[in-house]
Amino acid sequence: VQLQASGGGLVQGGGSLRLSCAASGQSVRQYATGWFRQAPGKEREFVAAIPWTGDKTWYADSVKGRFTISRDNAENMVYLQIDSAKLEDTAVYYCAARKFIPTDKSDDYTYWGQGTQVTVSS
Repeated sequence: VQLQASGGGLVQGGGSLRLSCAASGQSVRQYATGWFRQAPGKEREFVAAIPWTGDKTWYADSVKGRFTISRDNAENMVYLQIDSAKLEDTAVYYCAARKFIPTDKSDDYTYWGQGTQVTVSS
């Protein structure tokens, strides 16, 4: 499975941005997808996750109510909608995939995209 993250950029505080994660390669059926982020000097942290069915979602407390993860299995796409962006959301955002059940631990994920930079300005 190959993952390609895109959609990052510069956004003003309070603004919105939508990240995309395109999956390709072998069948992505039954793959859960997670979004993680890493800010300079900090460890990679969990942001959000969604199973292949799309019927549940999980969020880090820091983004709950502001971020929305969703997926379009027909297009092999997963999205992360960022609303009410804060300065502390500035980071490189990665999408990752693993079989079946999503988790909030980066070590559990098998496949990773290359990352897309999100910068929130004041």
